[in-house]
Amino acid sequence: MALKCGIVGLPNVGKSTLFNCLSNAKAQSANFPFCTIEPNVGVITVPDERINKLSEIVKPQRVQPTTIEIVDIAGLVRGASKGEGLGNKFLANIRETDAIIHVLRCFEDENITHVDNTIDPVRDKETIDIELQLKDLETVETRLKKVSKIAQTGKDRDAMRHASILKKLTTHLEEGKSARELELEEEDAKLMQEYQLLTAKPILYACNVGEDAIVDGNDFVEKVREAIKNENAEILVISAQAESEIAELEDYEERQEFLQDLGLNESGMSKLIRKAYTLLELETYFTAGVQEVRAWTYPRGTKAPQAAGVIHTDFEKGFIRAEVIKYDDFINLGSEAAVKEAGKMAVEGKEYTVQDGDIMHFRFNV
Repeated sequence: MALKCGIVGLPNVGKSTLFNCLSNAKAQSANFPFCTIEPNVGVITVPDERINKLSEIVKPQRVQPTTIEIVDIAGLVRGASKGEGLGNKFLANIRETDAIIHVLRCFEDENITHVDNTIDPVRDKETIDIELQLKDLETVETRLKKVSKIAQTGKDRDAMRHASILKKLTTHLEEGKSARELELEEEDAKLMQEYQLLTAKPILYACNVGEDAIVDGNDFVEKVREAIKNENAEILVISAQAESEIAELEDYEERQEFLQDLGLNESGMSKLIRKAYTLLELETYFTAGVQEVRAWTYPRGTKAPQAAGVIHTDFEKGFIRAEVIKYDDFINLGSEAAVKEAGKMAVEGKEYTVQDGDIMHFRFNV
């Protein structure tokens, strides 16, 4: 399944630098607003040591890790919800994404200007929040007008339920809160997804700090933590500048030495991608054969037929059964044949819930 994350932030917070680190595509990084006029799109390979270990054992002709699509979205200004600056493009591009990576500037540097002349990541966050909330409020009010007329008859239960949810959303958004913060019953939360609200999207706040604050953070980061504590969001402390330097090192050992010097055991990019997975409740299963070892992404809680459908719709339509090997069993025993001989391969039906790391082989008939 294709996963698309949009990187957003005010101009000059480091989002294009971060995008360059994430992707082989090169967005222009410059010290002026709107240096990214059109959305830049890059595809990231998701780091997963498990696929490397499987490949060492199977020795396939090719290896295909899973990927994430990253969109670097043009900088936003106040009034974007009313079309100011690049507002309409900005909002349309966010609507197309599955999750948002919101980059906040949490470092001082007199050589890099800020649109508001001072460093305040909470204020910057609120600037974008307000624009997204205003656009959502517009969407909600328009929809509420349509369903209210039907709901008033008292005969259409669906319309009445939608009207109730939309009224709650209206009050919530008017209070300056994002849709993801609104507590709803599970069924109502599913219905809210139909509205495709911008502030309902999962969000990761990437606090961009200097190299000296990567490990322990700083006062700016703590203020962000406090601001989002009730928001059901993820936070990551990362240094775009350090990641840029890491990306320039081609030798693996040099990269590891650089990370150790910074007090890290892995790059911020790896952490960011895992956080993106956590945001969207995604997991990975594998197919492993001499032709290909491949990672497949699926939503947590997926049943076997739907997981098969990630590969091809015919696999889901004609699903018969799934042969499942646990990752640890495959690694410990060293081959599919050894796993079968040990009686460790399970045969599962339509009700099996796929587990992260499962090695799957689907039987189907169309």
